[in-house]
Amino acid sequence: MQIQKSFKTSQYGTLYLVPTPIGNLEDMTFRSLSILKTVDLIAAEDTRNTGILLKHFDISTRQTSFHEHNAFRKIPDLIAFLESGKSIAQVSDAGLPSISDPGHDLVLAAIEKEINVVALPGASAGITALIASGLAPQPHIFYGFLPRKASQQKAFFLEKQNYPETQIFYESPYRVKETLTTMLSVYGNRQVVVVRELTKLFEEYQRGSITEVIAFIEKNPLKGECLIIVSGAKEITEEVAIENLDIAEMVKHLISDGLKPNQAIKKIAKEHQLNRQDVYNSYHQLKD
Repeated sequence: MQIQKSFKTSQYGTLYLVPTPIGNLEDMTFRSLSILKTVDLIAAEDTRNTGILLKHFDISTRQTSFHEHNAFRKIPDLIAFLESGKSIAQVSDAGLPSISDPGHDLVLAAIEKEINVVALPGASAGITALIASGLAPQPHIFYGFLPRKASQQKAFFLEKQNYPETQIFYESPYRVKETLTTMLSVYGNRQVVVVRELTKLFEEYQRGSITEVIAFIEKNPLKGECLIIVSGAKEITEEVAIENLDIAEMVKHLISDGLKPNQAIKKIAKEHQLNRQDVYNSYHQLKD
């Protein structure tokens, strides 16, 4: 077991995880600005995008690109840079790093080498939208981006349809309508909130049932960055749950991910609080 104190003395540099604004540059914190000014290098998801931020705040720290397409190649160099005693600030295009960028892999590599990793608090699109959505903030689950294909989305929603937590997703404005349509076919007509252009000039919340929001989008096409927040499932009995679940589809999906049939059946029974034998019978189309 490895224990990292809040900030231990080390001959190595420090890896700072620095949040950046999700739209409004005034949301940048004083501490984040200080770190960006004083580190030896900024590892940016997009140096052009981060360059705009740095220019706005008159920061001249050198940048290096660090994104999903070059992370495997760049991580050893970044770790060596930290081991030389110099510090790095890792930033994403917007919001907290390591959520939708390869920062997590860099963090793991730094921890393995016992390099200090320090996270700074700041903007987070999912949580920011959640607390103004009107849906229950606790408990909640943040999933990030959804699968693009409708068949994969459906399989994903089938696994999550009985979760009681409010669910948060990122989605392209061009796919929101289709995603809500797929969600409707699995979740039913739940309460949903579509948020676009968060913290920006045209920030907008569309609240209502899934069918109401779909109807609005049909007449008012969405533009800008979007989030979808949907209410969790209400408590239902095991008998109703088993009837509403496409067990065969769910088991096949998990098998395609590498699980054996019995492992998939056990996982589904546990996640949906179902009797394992009932799930087995449903998958194999056996009568009670």
